[in-house]
Order: sequence, then C-alpha cells, then structure tokens
Amino acid sequence: MPIYEYRCEKCERVSSVFVRSAKAEVKPKCEHCGSTRMKRLMSRVQRTRSTQDVIEEYGTSDAAGGIQDPRQIGSWVERRFEEYGMDVPAETREMIDRAREGDLPAEIDDL
Repeated sequence: MPIYEYRCEKCERVSSVFVRSAKAEVKPKCEHCGSTRMKRLMSRVQRTRSTQDVIEEYGTSDAAGGIQDPRQIGSWVERRFEEYGMDVPAETREMIDRAREGDLPAEIDDL
C-alpha cells in the first residue's frame, strides 16, 4: 500500500496520497487548496533510526523517565502513543525522524 507525494501546480504545496494498490488509478487532489492539477514527486528514501541507534548516540533517559537530550523526546512520544494503542500520525512520525537526524524544531533547538 504505497503513499505517493504530489506537488500542487496551483498552490505549490506537497500532498501525500495513500493508495490501496500500486496498480490502482490515482486521481490526486491537493489537501490544501483542493486543486486536481498535481505533479507526482520522486519520494525520498530514508532509513528510520532504531531505538538502539538513538540510545547509542544520545544515551538513555534518567531513572525517572526524564529526557536527557531533547532528541530523545521522540521515544517518549512513541511510548505514549503505544500505551494508548494508537498509531503515531504521519506528521508526528516525520518530525520524530527529523529530530533523530538532528533537525530539531526551533523551540527545542534553542534549549
């Protein structure tokens, strides 16, 4: 079940389209402005870092479960979603993965 990315030719924003089958016909629609003038993008390939990768690079949380390094907040967020039996939303997953690569949001980077 692939997810394709498209750039809107009207508003130039990127939308992700979930497709049930790679053989299915896709009629993408911009999730921002509703336009159907979309151009398919080449998706980036990225290896998601494992929990062990993060621990090796940044250490573990303290005994109280506190975060030693802001880049570890992703592990805390993942545990909370798991406790509630929920999937991590795609936007949150992307933010966690970027943080693990060192691309921190300005609010965290300033700490």
